[in-house]
Amino acid sequence: MASLNYANPKEQSQHPKQPRVILENRFAFPPNRETLGATSYFIVGNSVNILIDCPAWNQTNQDFLQNQGGVKFLFLTHRGAIAKVREIQQTFNCEVIIQEQEAYLLPNLSVTPFQHELTFSDEQIQALWTPGYSPGSSCLYDPALGGILFTGRHLLPNAQGYPTPLRTSKTFHWKRQLASVERLLDLFKDKPLEYICPGANTRKYQFSKGKHQKKLRSV
Repeated sequence: MASLNYANPKEQSQHPKQPRVILENRFAFPPNRETLGATSYFIVGNSVNILIDCPAWNQTNQDFLQNQGGVKFLFLTHRGAIAKVREIQQTFNCEVIIQEQEAYLLPNLSVTPFQHELTFSDEQIQALWTPGYSPGSSCLYDPALGGILFTGRHLLPNAQGYPTPLRTSKTFHWKRQLASVERLLDLFKDKPLEYICPGANTRKYQFSKGKHQKKLRSV
């Protein structure tokens, strides 16, 4: 399994790093210890801004989001990405989107649940249910820049750097996760996909349909 970039608690609290550009108007936040070192992403769109999973809720990240024009949508890829959802929604009055099987984890909040797919914003951003890592595990597809898939913990880089499903102690249902991978491969036969941005690493991966599809199907 590829090593994950976990934040040192003291460094995160005393010297928080700025989010960094990974693609045009797409940013990655430093790993958040509240979500086991997960990476949150931010899309600055032409019409709306979308936050993917919860970054560390410190002043550096709050100021960054404010300076970018705030947050219209907060999309949660899985239950483990839930951290300061209430604070984020109260600050930006944003819409929270989560797959319906995990919406119950956010009581007393205004939540937009979805079942299999949900397309939102004028830019045709699409939520895709990919159960397996957790019951409501989901990916977010951004058709810009040749196609970007934000995978949460559904696909992670392995030791060789290939995006792949990784079976861990937290995996909810391994066979369902593999079935979700097959559905994604079928979907992207006809959809453009240039990059994969996993939720537990701070880099993007360029996706080669021939090479990576073959390796994913062999898992």
